Amino acid sequence: MPDEQLTLFEEGEQPLAARLRPRNLDEFAGQKHLLGEGKVLRRIIESDRVGSMIFWGPPGVGKTTLARIIANKTRSTFIDFSAVTSGIKEIKQVMEQAEKSRRFGVRTILFVDEIHRFNKAQQDAFLPFVEKGSIILIGATTENPSFEVNGALLSRCKVFVLQALKTEELAELLSNAIKDERGFGGQKIDIAPETVETIAAFANGDARSALSTLEMAVLNGDMDGGGKITVTKETVEQCTAKKSLLYDKSGEEHYNLISALHKSMRNSDPDAAVYWLARMLEAGEDVLYVARRIVRFASEDIGLADSKALEVAVAAYQACHFIGMPECSVHLTHAVVYMAMSPKSNSLEVAYMRAKKDALETLAEPVPLVIRNAPTKLMKELDYGKGYKYAHDYEDKLTDMQCLPDNLVGKEYYTPTDEGLEGRYKTRLNEIKAYKKSLSRDQ
Repeated sequence: MPDEQLTLFEEGEQPLAARLRPRNLDEFAGQKHLLGEGKVLRRIIESDRVGSMIFWGPPGVGKTTLARIIANKTRSTFIDFSAVTSGIKEIKQVMEQAEKSRRFGVRTILFVDEIHRFNKAQQDAFLPFVEKGSIILIGATTENPSFEVNGALLSRCKVFVLQALKTEELAELLSNAIKDERGFGGQKIDIAPETVETIAAFANGDARSALSTLEMAVLNGDMDGGGKITVTKETVEQCTAKKSLLYDKSGEEHYNLISALHKSMRNSDPDAAVYWLARMLEAGEDVLYVARRIVRFASEDIGLADSKALEVAVAAYQACHFIGMPECSVHLTHAVVYMAMSPKSNSLEVAYMRAKKDALETLAEPVPLVIRNAPTKLMKELDYGKGYKYAHDYEDKLTDMQCLPDNLVGKEYYTPTDEGLEGRYKTRLNEIKAYKKSLSRDQ
């Protein structure tokens, strides 16, 4: 419903995150891919061509704030609507109000937080009003809108993906909060840059969490006789329940820990893998970074020995993207234990590195004419595709057609192992090679 009025608290006693809510695009932190100079969303807002849209992203990246900035920039009535507490009755009441405003030439921006919590009937209630322009709908969701928003409604909205803030962006936000008069600018705050970095790292991309942690740390800081408040690393650790686990994500310890996780999984040690995973997550490591490394591991160290490992890894990455920490810790645990327990093969990594070496040395080697595409008459006259054998036209779906450049004929890059399911691919590959040799002998 409409903006909440201050009652029990004066403005100065609001939480830090509320006091520092950005008032315009220049104060907005992050999302440079959308709001940087010349970027698509910024152009839409500044030219006042705002239409219905969905903001999809993790918590604390500014979905609500951005909607408010849009409403102020475009001089529209802003209605804040919660999918948690509102039903169809409330929707219709708001729609009637918006329709009356439209008749007087006043646009209404209806911001629906957690729009994925609305059921189909509730989402459908918005449709006619979106279609005739009674409202500009801005929905916010942490879930994939492709699955959580009705197709009819989604087709009428532009989806913008908001990203978790980078550590350096959060650090800048915190530094500004210390200087800004709306924040702690009127107080003497002594806090080291590395301590600010620690808070930024702990927030894991969430601006609201970063500001809340800073506020708690300042409130629990040591004040001297002159009124200066000192915030130490120990103060931050107490406020976040984190000890010396916190580390610099760009430093040596970052790489030591990811190396420990990778090598524990490679060594088929699930206990060690889960331990190193916990060390990183509890230290505030970016969960998507960890998930990406696990996806890499699934093909680099397991590959065709168990192709399902890649499915598990990608699913874990998606789960981390959808729900974030702390809930996604169990999904990453699922993934690292699966990786540790799977049969191991690095044959795909070896195959690519062998092929890469030859590729770099033969970049000018022409593609054999037989496997070139021939979409034009001229190309056909130049023998592009001449002699091509369409595998599906042959009994065993196999031919002896040459696919490598002339000077690489006979080279072998992929050498399967006997590990896990890859043993089946080894048998299959040997059968293919034997069959092709027999075809060559028969000609």
